[in-house]
Amino acid sequence: MPLGFVATYTVAIGPAEAWELVVRPRVGELLWNTVRLTVGVMTLTTLLGVGLAFVVERTDVPFKPLWHGLLVAPLAVPAFVNSYAWVSLDRSVTGYAGALLVVSLSYYPLVYLPVVASLRGLDPALEESAWSLGHSRWRSFGSVVLPQLRPALLGGVLLVGLHLLAEFGALQLLRFPTFTTAIYDLYGSTFNGAAANMIAGVLVLLCLLLLLAELRLRGHRRFARVGQGAARQAVPVHLARSRTPVLLGLALLVGAGVGVPIYALVHWLWVGSSTEFPVGELLAATGSTVGLAAFGAVVTTLCALPVAWLAVRHRGRLTTLIERSTYLATALPGIVVALAFVTVSLRVVPAVYQTSLLLVAAYAVLFLPRALVSVRAGLEQAPVVLDDVARSLGSGPLEVARRVTLPVIAPSIGAGAALVFLAIATELTATLMLSPIGTDTLATSFWSASSDLRYGAAAPYALLLVLISVPATVLLMRQETLER
Repeated sequence: MPLGFVATYTVAIGPAEAWELVVRPRVGELLWNTVRLTVGVMTLTTLLGVGLAFVVERTDVPFKPLWHGLLVAPLAVPAFVNSYAWVSLDRSVTGYAGALLVVSLSYYPLVYLPVVASLRGLDPALEESAWSLGHSRWRSFGSVVLPQLRPALLGGVLLVGLHLLAEFGALQLLRFPTFTTAIYDLYGSTFNGAAANMIAGVLVLLCLLLLLAELRLRGHRRFARVGQGAARQAVPVHLARSRTPVLLGLALLVGAGVGVPIYALVHWLWVGSSTEFPVGELLAATGSTVGLAAFGAVVTTLCALPVAWLAVRHRGRLTTLIERSTYLATALPGIVVALAFVTVSLRVVPAVYQTSLLLVAAYAVLFLPRALVSVRAGLEQAPVVLDDVARSLGSGPLEVARRVTLPVIAPSIGAGAALVFLAIATELTATLMLSPIGTDTLATSFWSASSDLRYGAAAPYALLLVLISVPATVLLMRQETLER
């Protein structure tokens, strides 16, 4: 529906006007901003995600569980809350440099988590075999370990890129114009549907290029094995003199990603002139947020299961097309998806307009890739031979799925549901447009206050957003424990 909505408007205005709207200098500026920020954030989050996963899993750095928890903690702080914290404390954190810093601090756990989970599941005997053949530790890591991390790494980086293409709140606060912020400005100020939809079409093309690049890099290798390998951990790298610089680097990163938002919230709660605690409104917004996020997470994860199953167990052009298509709408801003659902619901099924059902359907479209990446990564490492053995013993397909496959990938399903819960709890624009009248979430209430520069009034909603995100973040932290 979102793609049809964009395509219909594009056809309606005609090729001549469409070309004029696309080749404007402003579109070129937005394209440059969007591409360089996407490339920059994907590169930085890749370096941070892989580097931090290596430090936590493959070195003798002290207090590993503590560092792991602190490095995952930014997932509990929405990107627009992080931007609010930095901008409210220092107005100079804007533009490209500010956006690159703040968004990377918010998104790097999407790469770190799958990579660290994959590192914990690898058999150290593979690296030891490379050492016995004369390879150094670093060469073994590059030639043996990194190829096995490819599905997790590419899946995490893909999520970062797709969410950045659709990011609005954080970039609007940081005053860095991209395609997404321009679309919102056009719809919000002049309701210029033609120009906004042409920009949305360019955004879809960027998403398509990103998907094709990820598909090409992923290849068609399989990474499953029977058994858990050697029941021991890899020999850790001794940091020696590098221990102090590594610890300082970890502390600096945690301080920037978690310390700054927490300090900003406490600061504005304490000294903000607009600070207030409307208990009834806070409780109502919290209940709406938790209910919608939980319902949406269940629906979205259930939708991801058959898509991931087809993509991994029945590979082919059609199944690849089905899987890739689920990512396209993710690159569209929430307002475009919401407008598509409003238009179709009013014309086809007006009974669902202004209902939670329509809002949850939009959540499923927007956040299906979050669940899909996790479920697919679990299926990639679930050996097909186990299903074959179960069927040879007389079990039917449903029984095999229930007794063999689903228990194996249960941690991945839980991680995907947690990621979707976090995304829905902090979703802003589609919720503003599609939520039933009188339904306010913590994100929409926070945005209403922060957009008016009432930082003190916004702080309680931001704090509650962080608190309800903590359980889902803890579940993600425990993913590798559940896998073991």
